[in-house]
This record gives sequence, C-alpha cells and structure tokens, in this order.
Amino acid sequence: MAGSIGLSEIGQVAVTVTNLERATAFYRDSLGLQLLFEAPGMAFFQCGGVQLMLGTAQGRDYPSHIIYYRVDDISAARATLAERGVEFVQEPHIVHRTKSSQLWLAFFRDIDGNTLALMSEVPIK
Repeated sequence: MAGSIGLSEIGQVAVTVTNLERATAFYRDSLGLQLLFEAPGMAFFQCGGVQLMLGTAQGRDYPSHIIYYRVDDISAARATLAERGVEFVQEPHIVHRTKSSQLWLAFFRDIDGNTLALMSEVPIK
C-alpha cells in the first residue's frame, strides 16, 4: 500500500514577506482573500481549496516559497517517498493543534534544493 502513494493535491503555499502587517493588509484588503488566522510571524488565508501562508524571513537561507502537499497518512507518504530516494530535512511533527485536529508537517527538498513539504490534518478522536 505504501508504494501506491503519489502527491497530487496542494494543501498550502507559503510566501516569504518582508513586512507581515503590510502584506496581510494587501492580501486581505487589496486582493480580497479571506484571512483565516494569524500566528506569531505568520498569516493564513483561504484561497479556494489551497491555503496561503505569509511568513516573515527568518534567516539568510529561508526560502521564498514552499509548496505543501496534502496527504492522508503522513507517515506512509514519508516512508514511500524515502523509499524512492527523497531525503527529508525534517521528520513528521505536529505544528498546530485545535480542539478537533492536529496539523502535521514533514519537510524535504527537490533535486534543485527547493523546499517542499507533506501536510496532514489528523482529526482528534
């Protein structure tokens, strides 16, 4: 079953900004995107079926964008991609909790060094 995993749905795109307050106002007020919530150094918007995250630069090597691929089972997806030679730079871990779910992420790079991630929202039972 693990060998059948293929990435097909983008769940989130992250964009690095220099001034979060100004960028949030632009995306919310000028572009009309729905602001979902803010966290320290980040703002999240709904963009159709894809979530847009604005984040401030946190170091010289901080990427300008990250594509997050939505998967149902992050552990199985990580195992399958690792079997295919994908090298992960950060293992699956929880980054956000609500009363009803946990958001898990795992980061890896493509062959040109671009940052990509797996994301999985796991319902709390």
